[in-house]
Amino acid sequence: MTVAELLEVPAPTLAAWIAEGRVGLEECAETFMARIAEREPEIRAWAFHDPGHVRRELERLEFERRLGRPKGPLFGLPVGLKDIFDTEDMPTEYGCRFHAGRRPTADSWVARRLRAAGALLMGKTVTSEMACMTPGPTRNPHDPSRTPGGSSMGSAAAVADRMVPLAVGSQTAGSVIRPASFCGVYGFKPSFGLIPRSGCLMQSELLDHVGVFARSLADLAFFAEVLIGDDPGDPVTRPRAPLRLPEIAGGEPPLPPKLAFLPGPGWEAAEPCVREGFGELAEELGEALVAVELPAPFDRAVAAHRTLWTADLSWHYRREFDAGPGALGDHLRGLIEEGRAVTAYRRHEALFIRDRCRRILETLFVDFDAIVTPAALGEAPGPETTGDPICCTPWTFAGLPAVTLPLLEGPNGLPVGVQLVGAHDDDARLLRTAAWLERRLTREETA
Repeated sequence: MTVAELLEVPAPTLAAWIAEGRVGLEECAETFMARIAEREPEIRAWAFHDPGHVRRELERLEFERRLGRPKGPLFGLPVGLKDIFDTEDMPTEYGCRFHAGRRPTADSWVARRLRAAGALLMGKTVTSEMACMTPGPTRNPHDPSRTPGGSSMGSAAAVADRMVPLAVGSQTAGSVIRPASFCGVYGFKPSFGLIPRSGCLMQSELLDHVGVFARSLADLAFFAEVLIGDDPGDPVTRPRAPLRLPEIAGGEPPLPPKLAFLPGPGWEAAEPCVREGFGELAEELGEALVAVELPAPFDRAVAAHRTLWTADLSWHYRREFDAGPGALGDHLRGLIEEGRAVTAYRRHEALFIRDRCRRILETLFVDFDAIVTPAALGEAPGPETTGDPICCTPWTFAGLPAVTLPLLEGPNGLPVGVQLVGAHDDDARLLRTAAWLERRLTREETA
């Protein structure tokens, strides 16, 4: 097998080959590290990557295998972890000069889960400052003159550039779905509370989600299944039986899915390629896609999200803010100042709007399997911005699962994602519907 072929192997297949000995642990790791060494000077996806440390971890995995210990489902698979998840053996600096050199004393829940599953952590991927919207150093692998998105920029770019097959990110507004769209990979933000956030930088207890990046829907389902769990350190999680994401996502729906097209609050600002692409999508799907308009209070969802978000981050980032102007960038300081001005009345109003939106969406999913909506306003813009998360914000606000598929292409040949949103805690059906949609469109293209 050539290096190029190994970099393209689906994650479940690669894990099986490593377990069977068809691909060596060292061969796999060295192949991906060589790719990082080749591409990192241009893409700059990594906040921390030390080949020597990776090789020491590789020795540990090899030792465990020789001892005959059980291999986890991710055994030997290279994984990128956003630099907001604590790791006891690597720095976690939050993309922030105030936290330069920060060394946690314990792993986050996600890092522990990855290690227990046998993953080979290749390092920490770049995040924007404190996981907000300040542009960072990472560049888009499809066009390095453009942004990969934010704030999970490094994770999206690393997967898109074949530096790792899988990576972890987070989303408080659009930080998984948007960079996945810009970088042309698959991104999945599970339902609120599905993956524990213990040991992860907190912006908002009500809005923060853990998400994942991969190169296919099957890879997303395989990876997300490993990370789902419960932890007393994150009270929004709870014990639950396995969701069987790979099994259900890989099956055929019992009935042809019915999809609701919701243009969303960013539709008026969307680029022509998005409007034209969704027009073609509607023609191909015919009666399977029904245009729907949501009533009030959805016209206030984006503003209510911002109220909760800024108020919460102003509390969680108070230490950095109080350290003085040199600790944080001007943009983030402005968001914190905005959050400090939020009144108790406005915050309670935002919570009321959130509850109303959730109840309305519950009734929508009685008739529809998923919502179809843009993942972003268009192609990735320049590096002076991380892009607008408005296409993702309402669904994050409501805590619904969302997945983006790289189905469209812009005028410059750059990827544009199509976002599917599902009912809360119905993540498996969402992924199955997304897989059905991808197969349906692929058949249309080849017909």
